[in-house]
Amino acid sequence: MSDQTSTPRREFLGALTTGVATLGLAAFVNPQPAAADAEAATSGSIGDADAWFNTIKGKHKVVFDATRPHELFPFAWPRVFLMTNAATGTPEADNGVVVVLRHNAIPYAFEHRLWEKYKFGEVFKADDPATKQPATRNPFWQPKPDDFKIPGVGNVAIGINELQASGVKFCVCDVAMTVYSTALAQGMSQKPEDVKKDWMAGLLPGIQSVPSGVWALGRAQEKGCSYIFAG
Repeated sequence: MSDQTSTPRREFLGALTTGVATLGLAAFVNPQPAAADAEAATSGSIGDADAWFNTIKGKHKVVFDATRPHELFPFAWPRVFLMTNAATGTPEADNGVVVVLRHNAIPYAFEHRLWEKYKFGEVFKADDPATKQPATRNPFWQPKPDDFKIPGVGNVAIGINELQASGVKFCVCDVAMTVYSTALAQGMSQKPEDVKKDWMAGLLPGIQSVPSGVWALGRAQEKGCSYIFAG
């Protein structure tokens, strides 16, 4: 890669990092405007979040807290939970599993288009398991059958769509989406509301937007889910 190509990219990522740090501090110093902006940007889509948590059912219920890419773990652990419960007599349908994508794990809530457009692999330090390079696609959305293998187990179905088919629920933090989309917008000289709208349009099917990741973790535990860190 030439210096002419790499220098603007380094400058863009540096500006993004500074913007995120500044916005993150501002959100804590002056939380009311940040919350109001988040609500306006999502057009009420988070209003169904409480009702969504009321649908959690099952004999065994857990919530996985995904804060960073953490390699395969945010997706491998839900599958392991389902597999081992099945091995001890509880079928998939009798388990309640929730994955909360928050902080630096939020890009996994989005379609491939946004990964390429906003350089999520570089921004969030999320590598593609196949190439070991910053991902330009969501590696856990509709993967190929042989994309993920575990020694001694073989191929494992840990794609988001595959986990959803097994009853796993995914939600994503709206506060993190608001902060990061605003920082990226500043780095790309775009309007924050336009970038946020683009992100909301690119949410994967079945993924629920929630007011914040920590809010979601609290709600899940109120519904009887045991907490597990997805790292």
